[in-house]
Amino acid sequence: MPRINVESILELLNEHDLLVDNEFENNSDSFTGITYNSKNVSKNDLFFCKGNFKESYLIDAIKLGALGYISEVKYKNATIPGIIVKNVQKTMSLISAAFFGFPENNLKIIAYTGTKGKTTSAYFTKSILENTSKDHTALFSTINTVVGPKPEDATKSSLTTPESLDLFTNMYKSVNNKMSKLVMEVSSQAYKKDRVYNLKYDIGVFLNISPDHIGKNEHPTFADYLHCKEQLLVNSKVCVINAETDYLKDVYGAAKATSPLDDVYLYARKGYQNSEDLPVDIQFESLVDNLNESQIKISAVTEKGKALNIDGIYDINLPGDYNESNAVAAAITSALSGSTTEDIEAGLSSTIVPGRMESYTVKNHANVYVDYAHNYASMHSLLEYLSNQTKHDGKIIVVTGSAGDKGEDRREGLGKAISEFGDQAVLTMDDPATEDPKDIAQQIADNISENVRVSYIEDRKTAIINTIKNSNPEDIVIIAGKGHDPYQKINSQDVPYESDSVIVQQVVKGL
Repeated sequence: MPRINVESILELLNEHDLLVDNEFENNSDSFTGITYNSKNVSKNDLFFCKGNFKESYLIDAIKLGALGYISEVKYKNATIPGIIVKNVQKTMSLISAAFFGFPENNLKIIAYTGTKGKTTSAYFTKSILENTSKDHTALFSTINTVVGPKPEDATKSSLTTPESLDLFTNMYKSVNNKMSKLVMEVSSQAYKKDRVYNLKYDIGVFLNISPDHIGKNEHPTFADYLHCKEQLLVNSKVCVINAETDYLKDVYGAAKATSPLDDVYLYARKGYQNSEDLPVDIQFESLVDNLNESQIKISAVTEKGKALNIDGIYDINLPGDYNESNAVAAAITSALSGSTTEDIEAGLSSTIVPGRMESYTVKNHANVYVDYAHNYASMHSLLEYLSNQTKHDGKIIVVTGSAGDKGEDRREGLGKAISEFGDQAVLTMDDPATEDPKDIAQQIADNISENVRVSYIEDRKTAIINTIKNSNPEDIVIIAGKGHDPYQKINSQDVPYESDSVIVQQVVKGL
């Protein structure tokens, strides 16, 4: 069973210059559990005082048997000793890894970051590696957390990258379930909030960057957002970069700062010339691209690229030209992890991502698409693709909203994307948190051009049902933002929600 003593904790904190004070008289005191949730405390646990903390949480933890606490401030009313630190988030990451015996060392970790495409790329990679590792690949994604091969080993995710304690808990479970590889998404917030402090990756992938997550509760500036994204490359042994990304010079610089150039791979669409004139190792081209079939050709350009042995033609199970680049990233990382071309072919041709480009045919009504698109980059790509690939004489109708208390810049981006390709927008609730969903919708509407018809229906289920029922066979309806999310975040509560996909399925069945 996991256990850690005060002496080991102090060694870690001194090594990282985080220790302020130690109130323990006996450094051999040990903890059999660690937690940051006062409701989950057991006897002899170490309790982390983090976030929007109230002293009453610590008192509750003491009543349940906590043996000690870690905090950035001393609590005079505490009847247990504390360890005072400069940064509790960094401390929790260090101690969590040590408590579970550094499980990351027993996993080959492939990590993805990017404004869009993280989830799809992660699912592509897991699908490929399932063939390579014989179903021993864990997945930490925006949608699901998978720590083992059994159905009960898969749970819904609440964050793209969870708190460090939860992250290392899941790594520990994965190792115990004999997982040998881990594919994970790493958000910019994971670095901003020190959730992945001191964690290293075998392979780090930078997909793209565009303005997102800028706001009072996220990144103050785009420069800060980019810096946090780049930290994934700084902390990776091998780096894989989409050469078509904006700010390539900065991104490439971050990679080569800590990795030899032989361990930095660039890929791009055939014919693309990056602004920095950097050599591309792998290029790809689209052979077939429609709603029913997608096929790409991958070709190595450099000797380093040729050593991967991934040249060939591949079928992709997910439509969309924007998914082709994600598939190439997965092919490269999988090859670096020991996958064969046969593994890659099997994985790319069978990948399914819940809530991504789900298509539904509704009798006597529009074709309906459900997708997680939630910012300008993803919404633009989705609407542009559907507009170009679908021959229709009707309207493109978008049902969407935007989250509250974060990513305020997304609202302008959604309005802009809808203006570029949409004919009608039905704005609705999407995790409003403490904000008024009508105010959020109005901010989106303020950025939609006058030639687009805009309406507001606060209840999301009603908005989806009414939009589909009022559509015509020649129309396209896009339900964007939540996909398979089973709840709405309202104030501080996760309110159960059937999910966009389930509601659309109900409408299809009813009609």
